[in-house]
Amino acid sequence: MNFRENVNLLGCANQGGRTRFDIMLASLTPTLYNTPQMHVFLTIAAQKKMTTNLAKATSTVGSMTLMSRILGFVRDMVTAQIFGAGAGYDAFLVAFKIPNFMRSLFAEGGFSQAFVPLLSEQQTKTSHAEVKDFVSKVAGCLGLVTLLVTLLGMLGAPYVIRVFAPGFSDDLNRFQLAIDLLYITLPYLLLISLTAFSGGILNTYNRFAVPAFTPTLLNVAMILSCLLLTPWFDEPIKALAWGVFLGGVLQLLFQIPFLWQLNLLPRFKIAFGDARVKRLLKMMLPALIGLSVVQINLLLSTVFASFLPTGSLSWIYYADHLMQFPLGVFGIALATAVLPHLSKHHVQGHHQHYLSSLNWALRTVLLIGVPAAIGLFCLSLPLMTTLFHYGRFSAFDIMQSTPVLQALAVGLVWFILVKILGAAFYARQDIKTPMYVAIVALITNIVLSYIFMQYWQHVGLAIAMVCSSTVNALGMWIILQRRRIFSFAGGWLPFLARLIVAAGLMIAWLMYGSGESGHWFDLHWSTRVMKLAYLIVVGAAIYFVALWLTGLRMHHIRPPAVSLPASS
Repeated sequence: MNFRENVNLLGCANQGGRTRFDIMLASLTPTLYNTPQMHVFLTIAAQKKMTTNLAKATSTVGSMTLMSRILGFVRDMVTAQIFGAGAGYDAFLVAFKIPNFMRSLFAEGGFSQAFVPLLSEQQTKTSHAEVKDFVSKVAGCLGLVTLLVTLLGMLGAPYVIRVFAPGFSDDLNRFQLAIDLLYITLPYLLLISLTAFSGGILNTYNRFAVPAFTPTLLNVAMILSCLLLTPWFDEPIKALAWGVFLGGVLQLLFQIPFLWQLNLLPRFKIAFGDARVKRLLKMMLPALIGLSVVQINLLLSTVFASFLPTGSLSWIYYADHLMQFPLGVFGIALATAVLPHLSKHHVQGHHQHYLSSLNWALRTVLLIGVPAAIGLFCLSLPLMTTLFHYGRFSAFDIMQSTPVLQALAVGLVWFILVKILGAAFYARQDIKTPMYVAIVALITNIVLSYIFMQYWQHVGLAIAMVCSSTVNALGMWIILQRRRIFSFAGGWLPFLARLIVAAGLMIAWLMYGSGESGHWFDLHWSTRVMKLAYLIVVGAAIYFVALWLTGLRMHHIRPPAVSLPASS
């Protein structure tokens, strides 16, 4: 890490390319400013700042996402009670999943993974004016493309529904309702694409809290629309669709003041001929396929599930949303926080720092992902019953959703690994390799979905998704190993041994403590909540105490410190 990079890392705010810390140092004599002692001081300080920033970014994104996911559960509890798992909610899920699929690609997938490394490069190597010009041109091109896609989708709504839910054609009422709902929800695609673009800028400038908090506004809008607007519609489910549209507007407006503070509020210049925009577009398409294979698999599951009995889409949705809780709170938060750090290490040529950060991220995935997967699997029925068994969501719906959650729980760690390993490639601006692996995973999902649904119906679709994500994660990991980009370092064998012991004890407790599954239906809701909370708290305590007793300490899981280069 050179002298200037250390100074910039320590800066508290960027003002026209110069930090306050930089301005202060410039007032010193040139002799003191360029001494080896000052170089060593700045390098050590920069190390500590980078280590602190990585941990702080992960915790910030995770805590904000936790708030959003909790509100998401409240939203699902409200919708389950009011709408159940019938034809109307199936139609809404299709109409919402189409623009929401694009949200997954842009907010958590291809666009961010292509855009953030390029923006980090611009931030590191060019002036603030050039960065702002790049942001404005990307905003103009992205806005135009998503606007055209939105308009075309609305004009061809019946054909869009036939493509994404072909099984609805046999039920004209459900088919027409899905079309009507799509007219309302599809503009969310444009709104959330620009929101994700804004979030990528803020993340690059270490403003992680704002993009992480933004999704809570969608949940709030949907909850209020469900409770307040439902009586005003002949088809009550349309109130939920208008909640999606309102949520998209609120999310975009919320981020504008923070972009203005950074002096990066875009002017929407349409410049497809700009070399940087061309490079982004070239990287973006493979990235859409590569890291977003989980979302593509979910969309394919919607297509297959449209041929299954009424309620299948809802059963998959509620189970998947429970699985998305740890994936969003932890997996996406970790990937979001680690990507800018990996990108900067790669741009600066610090492979050892890159390798240390990646090792830390993978160990953290296992440390948190394994107990989360165990909890979802062992407590699948208690969770589904406690959260959703109210109003129109029947015991039959619970029994149909529970095995889906168990199947998805088995794949939770693989789902998270896809995010982290994908970030390892995208930080190096290698877009094509994850795309090729993802194509194999997609083919795996299509083939297995068709086969498994013949035997296990909607549960088979979840099993196929898990198999596909396993292929995706293992494929990327093997390639990273063979190219010598990644190697295990930092005491992996003792770490895995401690993890196995702690996980085994946690499984034993949850299997014993949960008891017979049938009695959960007979418990009062308050008793369910208290018993479930007791099982989770004690299970987590057993897991982390077991880790501590077997020798795991904070320094084993702390973000890596950067090794000190020789002073010059």
